[in-house]
Amino acid sequence: MLSIVIPTLNAQNYLPDLLAQVGGFADEIVVSDGGSLDATLSIALMAGARLAVGCKGRGWQLARGAQWASIDKANDDWLLFLHADTVLDDGWRKAVRAHIEDYATKAGFFKFRVDDKGFKPRLMEFLVGLRCTFLHLPYGDQGLLISRTLYEDIGGFPKWALFEDVAIIRALKRRRLRPLGAAILTNPERYQSGGYFRRGIKNLSLLLRFFMGADPERLNRSYTK
Repeated sequence: MLSIVIPTLNAQNYLPDLLAQVGGFADEIVVSDGGSLDATLSIALMAGARLAVGCKGRGWQLARGAQWASIDKANDDWLLFLHADTVLDDGWRKAVRAHIEDYATKAGFFKFRVDDKGFKPRLMEFLVGLRCTFLHLPYGDQGLLISRTLYEDIGGFPKWALFEDVAIIRALKRRRLRPLGAAILTNPERYQSGGYFRRGIKNLSLLLRFFMGADPERLNRSYTK
């Protein structure tokens, strides 16, 4: 059984496209909402998704979505975590099937792409590719495909507002992580509004502070400024 978990917060502009794309493939979709005030919840319900509503914070929402997914929690269950503002490329279904069939002891992530034109998004994609190749550190906007067994074995997502994705990747370690061979497109709005380079430098600074032991909640306050 494949459960897709999508954390949301006022995602009405993005969610319909993603739900339409994954709805015919997943066995169930869980939308883990953090208090949306727009039409996010009604969109999810109309698409047949299950709702897991509670406090906001991506780590909290991902953990809550995983808890609500696959009520029977069988050993052969799989979880696919996706951000609401992403779109998967045409080869994603084949890549997911192949991973589930052949790599039960590993987690998978998609190749990062920005849904924008120009030099800056291509440079961003290149740098993310280097990070994944040499540091083995994909972020949450690249999705995460993982078996229920492996997810619970490493303790799942920590209930943090920031860097919950880094924490789970570090728990997996290199030997239990592989690229899926398909791409995921992320919405460019946050890069366009914050500036590709300014946002990249800020994110790198926060990551270094996290590795040095800074509290994720305090870092999140800097991230959202």
